[in-house]
Amino acid sequence: MADLLQLVYKALDDKHAEDIVVLNMQNISLLADYFIICHGNSDRQIQAIAREVKEKAEENGFTVKRMEGYDAARWVLIDLEDVVVHIFNKDERQFYNLERLWGDAPQIEVEVASE
Repeated sequence: MADLLQLVYKALDDKHAEDIVVLNMQNISLLADYFIICHGNSDRQIQAIAREVKEKAEENGFTVKRMEGYDAARWVLIDLEDVVVHIFNKDERQFYNLERLWGDAPQIEVEVASE
């Protein structure tokens, strides 16, 4: 699990995703063990972030169950089974405010080795 979290976090960071938050959902939701939430500053950047996550996950043998919202690029959801990635447009992120909705989920830090 740590490998997938690190892989996704690095992919997000490589494409300059903003304000990356990782929520530990293990005792809170049956949907996934972790939610990763971030935002991009344009439709093109949001799509580039989503593509990077999908490609890096697949290259490393992880299953992408589904990706939704890619074309609209307002809220892209990538389901990696135990990890669900939410890539928002900044305004959508503020509107849905998943960090507050899942406020009882502890935020965790992800360490990514520098290359």
